[in-house]
Order: sequence, then structure tokens, then C-alpha cells
Amino acid sequence: MALHNRVSAAELKERLAQETFKRVTISFYQYAKIEDPQAFRDQLYPSLFELGVFGRIYVAHEGINAQISVPEHHFEAFKTCLYAIDFLDGIRLNIAVDDDGKSFWVLKIKVREKIVADGITDPTFDMANRGKYVDAKAFNELTNHPDTVVVDMRNHYEYEVGHFEQAIEVPSDTFREQLPMAVEMLQDKKDHNIIMYCTGGIRCEKASAYLLHHGFKNVYHLEGGIIEYTNKAKAAGLPVKFKGKNFVFDERLGERISDEIISQCHQCGQPCDTHTNCKNDGCHLLFIQCEACAAKHDGCCSEACQQVYNLPEEAQKDLRKGIDKGQMIFNKSRQRLRPRLNQE
Repeated sequence: MALHNRVSAAELKERLAQETFKRVTISFYQYAKIEDPQAFRDQLYPSLFELGVFGRIYVAHEGINAQISVPEHHFEAFKTCLYAIDFLDGIRLNIAVDDDGKSFWVLKIKVREKIVADGITDPTFDMANRGKYVDAKAFNELTNHPDTVVVDMRNHYEYEVGHFEQAIEVPSDTFREQLPMAVEMLQDKKDHNIIMYCTGGIRCEKASAYLLHHGFKNVYHLEGGIIEYTNKAKAAGLPVKFKGKNFVFDERLGERISDEIISQCHQCGQPCDTHTNCKNDGCHLLFIQCEACAAKHDGCCSEACQQVYNLPEEAQKDLRKGIDKGQMIFNKSRQRLRPRLNQE
């Protein structure tokens, strides 16, 4: 069988819409030494494909990072398949908090240099020396202490729509920028309890190791991240200290954790935490937009993009010719967001 998809995105989305069974959105990761990531990838793909798994999986020498959806009736078979791999046996699966089953429509497994880009080049850095796990109960208890510092290791657009009470934002656009910035910001907190968190645990686990590498002592990271914390806190009847929405990297763009809306529409300033991508195919900027502004601006981030969006398709294609469709088109940085929205 082919070890990649050959069907168009439009057809795949239509197939997903026609499914009559439920899907479960799951994320998991594991830092482990994989000698031959390409061979591992090629062995994993057919097994998951046969089970109807959709999603995005990265494989590298340092481990695996996955965000996927699994047909509910294949869930046990999926676990059996996964647990048959030595370093994944019994791995924690983070089940989505707010799930419509439409998070992914195709299976992609890619080999990467790292499962999370970190910019670390120091050969003495060792992921084996990482912070201590804290579960929901321990997190709540530790955060009641005045000497505890809670650090959000996600990007600015994730923090904006939801975060833990009193959490510190590390104001950067990428994880590789955040790591040295976090060390600098926390220099006077080396003797404090420091708890790091992220969406599912992969970034804060590496960040905890990075702080220990730079001489910090009492470093913790939230087991399973926001997703696992929320599920476990609710199941145990504990107070949920996360406020707002948890941003997720799939079609949902977020899952509701609490009723509070702590962010604003980037165009009118009204309370809103709905992310969208600009409808102009030459832009696709990620930003927050309320329903009224979506209708007013045709789902676009600026008047310039709205004008392009309303041109005939052929005219739009002509304008896009020669445009670099690399990372900058989907750039979520504050530096790019502000000037575009300020055109209003």
C-alpha cells in the first residue's frame, strides 16, 4: 500500500462529514531514542491507516508527538497497536475535553529533526534530567503557595484566549525563543517552586529539563498539560484553575474549559475567543474575530484582504503568483498581526 494520502482534501472532508460513527480526538507524546525514524514511520503508517486513524504525527530521533482522531469502535484496537511498541506501552493518552470528532480528516506521519522545535544545540543537554510531574491535585495545592511561580510555555495566541490563574506569559512567538527567555525572566526565582505547563505536556516537559540544565532547582511540569489536568480535576471534583479556552492545533482551534471569555475580538474589541484564519488565500492570518466582524469583513483580517477575497477567483490566483507560500503566510506572530489589523 502507499504510505501517504493520494485523495484530495475536499473529498476527504466530504468523507468525514458522511461518517456515521463517532471519533475520539487524542494526543500523546513520548521522548525516546528512535534509531531509524523513517523505518519507524513506515511501519506505523499502515497499522494506523487500517484502523481509520486521522491526524498529524511527528517522528524524530528524540521520540514521537501525535494529535489524532480515532474511530470510537476502533479505540481498543488502536491502544493494542500502540502499546505493542515497547516505548509506548501504557503511554498516557490525552482525551480531548471539548470534542466534535471533526478535528482531522487525513493521516499524516512525518519525520522531523525534533518532535518539538527547540533551538537547543548544547550537546550536554539531557532530556533524562527533567522536572517532576505534578497531577491536578498537586498542581492545585502547589499553586496555593505564594512562592510558587506558574509559567505558560505556549505561544501568545494560545495564552491570549485561556490560561491558568496568575500564570506568567513568556511573550514570544515560538518555543525556541521561549526557552532562553524563560531562563532570563526567572533568574530571580531560582529558589521558588516553578511549575511549567502547556497544552498536552510535550513543551513544558522539555522546558523543565532546560531550566534544570540552567541551574534551577525546584522545577515541576504539569502531567498531560491542560488537557489531562482538566479531565482529572473534573473527575475528582477539584476546582479547575484554568480560565477560558484551550487553543488546540486542529480544525477546532480551541476547546472550552471554562465559561469565562478573557480575550477580545481583534477588530472591534468585544469579548471573544474564537480564532479563525483570514479567508484570503494569500494571507490565512490566524486572529480572533467575533461573528459580527466575520459578517462585516467576510471573515478577513483587513480591508485589503477583504477586497482581494471578493475578486473573481482567477484574479485572486493572479495576485498570488510569485508569493512565497511558506511560513510567513500562516505566521501567527504579534509583529505581523498588529500592522494587518491596524489597517482598520
